Amino acid sequence: MTGHQALVPLPVVVPLLGAALTLLLTNRPRLQRDVSVVGLSTSLVVAVVLLVEAYRHGPVVVRIGGWPPPVGIVLVADQLAALMVVVSLAVTLCVLLYSIGQGQGETGESAPLTIYHPTYLVLTAGVTNAFLAGDLFNLFVGFEILLAASFVLITLGGTEVRIRTGSMYVVVSILSSMIFLAGVGLVYAATGTLNMAQLAQRLDGLPDNVRLCLQLMLLLAFGIKAAVFPLSAWLPDSYPTAPAPVTAVFAGLLTKVGVYAIIRTETLLFPGGQVSGLLMVVAGLSMVIGILGAVAQSDIKRIFSFTLVSHIGYMIFGVALSTVAGLAGAIFYVAHHITIQTTLFLVAGLVEERAGSTDLRRLGGLARVAPLLAVLFFVPAMNLAGIPPFSGFLGKLGLLQAGVAVGGPLPWALVAAGTATSLVTLYAASRVWSIVFWREPQLATTEPTVRLPALMVGATAALVVLGLVFTVAAGPLFGVSTDAATDLRARTPYVRAVLPGGVP
Repeated sequence: MTGHQALVPLPVVVPLLGAALTLLLTNRPRLQRDVSVVGLSTSLVVAVVLLVEAYRHGPVVVRIGGWPPPVGIVLVADQLAALMVVVSLAVTLCVLLYSIGQGQGETGESAPLTIYHPTYLVLTAGVTNAFLAGDLFNLFVGFEILLAASFVLITLGGTEVRIRTGSMYVVVSILSSMIFLAGVGLVYAATGTLNMAQLAQRLDGLPDNVRLCLQLMLLLAFGIKAAVFPLSAWLPDSYPTAPAPVTAVFAGLLTKVGVYAIIRTETLLFPGGQVSGLLMVVAGLSMVIGILGAVAQSDIKRIFSFTLVSHIGYMIFGVALSTVAGLAGAIFYVAHHITIQTTLFLVAGLVEERAGSTDLRRLGGLARVAPLLAVLFFVPAMNLAGIPPFSGFLGKLGLLQAGVAVGGPLPWALVAAGTATSLVTLYAASRVWSIVFWREPQLATTEPTVRLPALMVGATAALVVLGLVFTVAAGPLFGVSTDAATDLRARTPYVRAVLPGGVP
């Protein structure tokens, strides 16, 4: 095992070790915080190294225990997986700092500290394991790790509302996991393997109807996890009731793990775009229904929850095009949206901390008493809406150009839907901006004596800056996305890295 190969498991192992250590430090809250921050920071540095290595030399593969595939567990850090790990760890680190500033898990209704930090680190390990998984069963394990942790985090405090909405989230998650596990069983029965590189070779030899059945089974499971319409009804009611940092990391990151699974399976296992038409219809409905739902809401968190569903549609659109340009646009947009959506939910948490509510009917006048908060909202909101020259505009432009290049009734309809969705997103963001920050103060508290914790503001500002970095570095980031998309379409770099001996 080379030095870089030894790094591949660390984004999974380090958070898990950190979780175990924080459990041992139940009476040392400061040390718990330090362990969590150091663990995520270390993992982030390792992930950046892996991304550079994958970009320069191709996928980095480690065979756990030295067992050759397909017998042993394989972790693969290609450009797509490494990029997702880097962005996810950067976001989870900032959210962790935000939650520390808020005092999450220390006092009040949130949860005992012994629960919050270990669970948060386990969630992170599950996310990174899902991104790096080289076989379907390990991908399932990654989902289950992050879901088990999310069940705890979404019900922190044990309030009636959180238990009720958390129960819906748990039921839907278990249902999607059952479908996924059934799909894994069917894939193994049909091919005799779950190693994704080997599946790329064996699935092509199956009868078309069997192959389509397996593809739709996995798409159904991942579609629920990604919250694409009409499988997204659970999301707007589940996420907004959780504590602000939990809602932020859920909304920004967890649905993207489902999108990542769709990208991986649709390119590596089921290339050729057999269900492109279905995916385009789903993408269009997600865009339009999601953004119309956002316009109808009167709570900031619910507005952002519906925009989350809407903008998942852009990513599915890129996958459905089955072209390098479409995939590159989808990958870029996933990275962008993880950051921006998380930022907006953190800002919503700041608004709630400052004014005591996220209900638009109770808010107003925050620009006068909290001008920095107004800036922290305005920048990511305009980025989400796709205003030039932000990364949101560049990502949407790349996707729309890819749709125009493909041509045809459905792609053109999706281009029109994407354009309209962007305009309505701008309306929704502007509505929140004008009401919360410029309208005369309403019922909520806006006294200047209420001060926001510096660490909460700093962590949110760091994510705002990260979103701007995506704008400034859009060229190199699009380059990485295009290279990743090219490798995904070719499949050969991934298969050769995992199966250098050409295992049939």
